[in-house]
Amino acid sequence: MGRIIAIDYGSKRSGIATTDPLRLIATPLKGLPTHQVFDFLTEYFAKEQVDQVIVGWPTQLDGSDTNNTPLVQAFLNRFRKLFPDMRVFLQDERNTSKQAMVSMIQSGVSKKGRRDKLAVDKVSAVIILQSYMEANS
Repeated sequence: MGRIIAIDYGSKRSGIATTDPLRLIATPLKGLPTHQVFDFLTEYFAKEQVDQVIVGWPTQLDGSDTNNTPLVQAFLNRFRKLFPDMRVFLQDERNTSKQAMVSMIQSGVSKKGRRDKLAVDKVSAVIILQSYMEANS
């Protein structure tokens, strides 16, 4: 059984989270500039067995598309061309950035640490992955 990774894809930065090999725990993996995502994934897939990729799907509270929805769709199109055999699933990412901030506050991260947008993106990816795991357990 391979890992599951989740991607919180953004216009400038993206967060990536992964499970352990037994798929029990979701942990932050990497926050990086968006233009580096495909290079990172190519290297990661070469080193680790990954069976599924979960991509955060941006929607408004009413379910309509956001400004980022076309950007994520373009990412998915390219991802499927580069990794045609990888199973990809979408997970609602509404409010994950707010949840990430609350989670960071509750875990004692300083104000300075919470200003690190890459850290927020990594925690958002963990929340996306945990939501997917809970919904599909």
